[in-house]
Formats: sequence, C-alpha cells, structure tokens
Amino acid sequence: MQGYIIHTQKVKDEDLLVYILTEENVIKSYRFYGARHANIMTGYKIDFELVENQNFLPQLRSVLHLGFRWLTNRDKLIIWQQLMRLFYLHLKDIGSVDQIYFNELEICAKRFGLANPKRLIIESYIRILEAEGRLHSEFECFVCDEVIKDKVCLTRGFLLSHPHCFKRDEFDKQAIEILFNTNSTIELSDNDVNKIYQIILEGF
Repeated sequence: MQGYIIHTQKVKDEDLLVYILTEENVIKSYRFYGARHANIMTGYKIDFELVENQNFLPQLRSVLHLGFRWLTNRDKLIIWQQLMRLFYLHLKDIGSVDQIYFNELEICAKRFGLANPKRLIIESYIRILEAEGRLHSEFECFVCDEVIKDKVCLTRGFLLSHPHCFKRDEFDKQAIEILFNTNSTIELSDNDVNKIYQIILEGF
C-alpha cells in the first residue's frame, strides 16, 4: 500500500501516531519506536503495511520511503509540509476520501522539482474546490451579493468580494477569471501568486 504522510504526532516515549493519505482513505496508524525503523516525516510518500489490531489502531510496518530529489531543497520541503498540514486539517475527520486528494499530491510531487511550487499548489487548490463543488465562479460578492465588475478580493476557500466590502489584497478580476476557468496561474504575477498562496494557508 502507498500513501503520503500528512501528519505525525508523538505519543509516549518516541512512538508516533501517523496519518497517511492513500487513494481512498485517511489512515490513522500507530508506529512503535525502534532503532531499525525507517525515518518517518510529514510529507514523505511511503510504501507500507498495516498490522490490524482489534482493540487498537493498526500498526504501521515495513515502511519504505519513496523519495523525491527536491526534498533536499529546504525551501521546497517547507512549502510541501505546509501543503500536508492543509490536507490533514481538511481530511483528518474523514475515513474514506475521493481519489482527487491523493491524485493532486501525485501531480504536485512529480512537478515540484521543476515548477514554482506555490503556483502548483494554487492550481491544485482550484481543482479541489471545483471537485468539491465549492468554486465560486459567478463573481458575486459574498458580502453584499452584488456583481463584481473590476477588482476582486479573495478569502479562505476563494470566496469573492468587492475590495470595499472585505478589505484584503485585491486582484484583477480578469486574471482571477482565467485562473478559475483554466486552472492556470499564467496570468498572475509572482507577487499575486505569493498573496494568493497566503490565502490558501488559511485552509480549504
């Protein structure tokens, strides 16, 4: 079985609770500490086995790290782990999940080494909102319900508003329309990408 470690939590001594996102589930497992065990870190993609326990969490065994070269890049690793935190907070109380979450991590992981990771995450965020039916592409202000004609503000979940209704960083409406319609950040400046990434860090 393969999956991404989206969260770890220390328990007694050096034992860990490990949350793993697979294609179909978020697995909460227990990993006993031991000198021969492979390293466990948030963001790793692993191949693993589970030993079921009728009275406790399944035990994580036979862990093999399926590494990516860019994990040695500290800046990219930090951004990747921020993405894991978002996935954990969004999915931690769900057992079975749609494949889109695992698939989006696969897409990002394969491209992280060459592309701008923040742009990849923005595009992935759009696809996930769209799959969840939460992408608001009608460009009506969520505060006053009026149509947005020029500049637009974004908030968590990419809710849209007029700049005068919800005072945050504003963006060109056409660039955001292109982002929503094409899942591409090509019309966004690096400055806009950085601002939108900060909005994403607030959560799904």
